[in-house]
Amino acid sequence: MSKPALRTFIAYVEDLPGVLNRITSLLRRRNYNIVSLTVGRTEREGVSRMTLVVEADDDAARRIEANLYKLVNVLWVEDTTEAATVVRELALVKVRADGKVRSEVIRLCEVFRARVVDVGTEALVAEITGTADKIDGLVEVLRPFGLVEMVRTGAVAMVRSAEARTSDAPPGGDARGDGEVKAA
Repeated sequence: MSKPALRTFIAYVEDLPGVLNRITSLLRRRNYNIVSLTVGRTEREGVSRMTLVVEADDDAARRIEANLYKLVNVLWVEDTTEAATVVRELALVKVRADGKVRSEVIRLCEVFRARVVDVGTEALVAEITGTADKIDGLVEVLRPFGLVEMVRTGAVAMVRSAEARTSDAPPGGDARGDGEVKAA
């Protein structure tokens, strides 16, 4: 049996009220901790894409995927943990930066390729996109200046591919096995 690790799932779901609640309730009832959850619309009308990061061993990951497929509004699920993926987060970090230290804070942001998106007399807000480690690194170097506030989006992931998908359906079709994604 493998030990629990962070597992990343991508799920295509019908863009309908209550779908997010059903998915999070399923995971809650089975006592899985959601580390990160992001949801957004896709290029297809009526379809949303969820990126879920969950602590689970191999057996639990298989059960999570199987249970997600049991939900009627779930069209397609993939555990991308072992796949070559691009994973990114977005964070906004508000840090104390009065006139005496502002230039130093801005230089540190530039090292991490973060953009300063707001400047006030006592603080500034930096926007950073990247891996969780990159964001954690920026937060740690800014911490001595005084973090005022921070928000992170959670992970979004996409499987790397040399070829673009040509089908309107996710690979392998939908959960119903007919190969078509049904929009509401």
